Amino acid sequence: MDQTVKENLKQIFGFSQFRGNQELIVDNILSGRNTFVIMPTGAGKSLCYQLPAVIKEGTAIVISPLIALMKNQVDQMNAFNIEAHFLNSTLNKSETTKVKKGVLSGKTKLLYVAPESLTKDENVKFLKEANISFVAIDEAHCISEWGHDFRPEYRRIKSIIAQIGENLPIIALTATATPKVQQDIQRNLQMEEADLFKSSFNRTNLYYEVRPKIKNETKKQIIKYIKSQKGKSGIIYCLSRKKVEEIAELLKVNGINAAPYHAGLDGHVRVKNQDDFLNEEVDVIVATIAFGMGIDKPDVRYVIHYDVPKSLEGYYQETGRAGRDGLEGHCLMFYKYDDIVKLEKFNKDKPVTERENARVLLQEMAAYAESSVCRRKVLLHYFGEFLAEDCGQCDNCKKPKEKFEGMDYLLLAIEAVKVTNQRFNLEHLVKVLRGEGNEYMASYEHDQLPVFGKGKDLDEKTWRTIIRQGMIMGFLEKDIENYGVVKMAALGESFLTDPFSVQISKDHNFEEIAENETLENLSNSAKAYDERLFELLKAERKKMAKSKGLPPYIIFQDPSLEEMATVYPTTREELAQINGVGMGKVVKFGLPFIKLIENYVEENDILTASDVVVKTSGTRSKVKISIIQQVDRKVNLDEIAENLNISMSELLHEIEQIIYSGTKLNINYYIENIMDEDREDILQDYFMTSHTDNIKAALLELESQDFAEEEIRVYRVKFISENAN
Repeated sequence: MDQTVKENLKQIFGFSQFRGNQELIVDNILSGRNTFVIMPTGAGKSLCYQLPAVIKEGTAIVISPLIALMKNQVDQMNAFNIEAHFLNSTLNKSETTKVKKGVLSGKTKLLYVAPESLTKDENVKFLKEANISFVAIDEAHCISEWGHDFRPEYRRIKSIIAQIGENLPIIALTATATPKVQQDIQRNLQMEEADLFKSSFNRTNLYYEVRPKIKNETKKQIIKYIKSQKGKSGIIYCLSRKKVEEIAELLKVNGINAAPYHAGLDGHVRVKNQDDFLNEEVDVIVATIAFGMGIDKPDVRYVIHYDVPKSLEGYYQETGRAGRDGLEGHCLMFYKYDDIVKLEKFNKDKPVTERENARVLLQEMAAYAESSVCRRKVLLHYFGEFLAEDCGQCDNCKKPKEKFEGMDYLLLAIEAVKVTNQRFNLEHLVKVLRGEGNEYMASYEHDQLPVFGKGKDLDEKTWRTIIRQGMIMGFLEKDIENYGVVKMAALGESFLTDPFSVQISKDHNFEEIAENETLENLSNSAKAYDERLFELLKAERKKMAKSKGLPPYIIFQDPSLEEMATVYPTTREELAQINGVGMGKVVKFGLPFIKLIENYVEENDILTASDVVVKTSGTRSKVKISIIQQVDRKVNLDEIAENLNISMSELLHEIEQIIYSGTKLNINYYIENIMDEDREDILQDYFMTSHTDNIKAALLELESQDFAEEEIRVYRVKFISENAN
């Protein structure tokens, strides 16, 4: 390596040595060879083309997909005293002319261009006249329809480069490329012969964790988590602009210094929020995936995915924004399969192939989330890299799931791959194993195979788990040419003749967890509350209930008392923020409880933890207001549900939240239509004497009376509304 290269590295960029493959890549570009770089986020990709651009004569073109990223990079270059400009739709005519002048005079070392601008005839014409040193294609995965960020205009890049100059060297760079995407990029750019530099995807400093996404509970967990990371920088990713605004607002209301970032914001607001985050004026940025590409903030300590990303590449790239300085980074994702279903619906208008590709990527994402195998192993395997040992530092390694003996099942799976000639995808193999015949199956005569139906004792989900884990362990492998197709590996071949014991981990069932995690047993499982205070609050509740001739749960439910014993509310406002309380109940029952907590806090010298209370922003949501207004007008509940486009069960859930927070709702008009007075009396007596308002308990107790769950829920609303509010 030329000494001047080292000198430039030190003098211009301030680094005394190269990292990883950087030196080899720079050398390759300076020698005028086509170069393909696969390097994880934060490993110093940009330097690989910036340094040769400074050294070589002429201007290097950098094709980049994001306008915000261009500005960021140009500012960085100018700060290093290197002349760099961008050419995109944000420039006016005179600014464009100025940029072109700089390039033609040879002063500009780097010109950042959006692919859309590159395709314009006048720009192609101008670049033909310029002295171009080489072309860098950043975020090259955009070329591949198997990439997570496919951009059709990227497919035309090769033909345009050919117009600009003959035999211009090309460097393609990406932070995320599976073997399939890599092949796709090289073919499209006609650079199969390019020198490939691939760095390891293993970011050892990152801790990966997936938690179930539970209504109402997830937001609480996020606030609690961020408050435990005081003063540290973090990013929260959401899929929609609306969700970004909502979460950013929620964090702000709860005293967290947060700002939103998405394409729908005014340009200057977006830039300000981004700069505030970079300059530590803001701790948390809540963003759509538009945020962070190429933004080099080294000390992001955590990345939270509120919504599931569309692909594992996207997930890897976004989590890769944590811990770029090599220090710890926490990657936390909230997952429910419903989110995957929702994303599949978004794809329904795409062309068939694109839709199918997107579906496969989503299924890989779901498999990662639900897998109980070492997360790092699953991620690296996806990018064609193998990790021999478990990492020991992800949620699955810290809390291993139950395992079962998988030898016989794995033998069946490998056999199924073999006898179907290694030409089918995972879904088809599962159907063969479970003996699910259809026309497609019959057309290949797979329903005649000896292995057909041999695995019908296991459900689909378990078979998918076995095949996927077989791939991670190296018994099976993906076919790069035909995406989705499962092939045998050499280890699988030898395993058929000489099998041995193999342990398979049971996958997570997040749906089940979410269903069981009612607020009640969430509180119980946590036991984070002050048990002594909880008992005192219960005694106070019992005393008050007795004096008013009401069941205790009418005053406050147990989860509300547990929350009081966790966060010690000592003002009316703080008490009103407790789940299931609201100002209505504070006015009616709150004073003795506030006094009791005040005394307890004083006597025990407790620091009140009101920062764990999730404050909701502003007044009630529009949905709740709409429900209250429609009930006041005596609109039938079925009709209200229809108007709001929600199910009856969801409507009742909203109504319950309204009345548990102390607002009175009169739904007698509806109850009179669905039950007679005798049945009302039975329910009135039951709720008056019962020690709980739990619906399941009521269904059991009233089994002989043949009540439907909906009837009991509706009457409970009336009972609590009349007696508590």
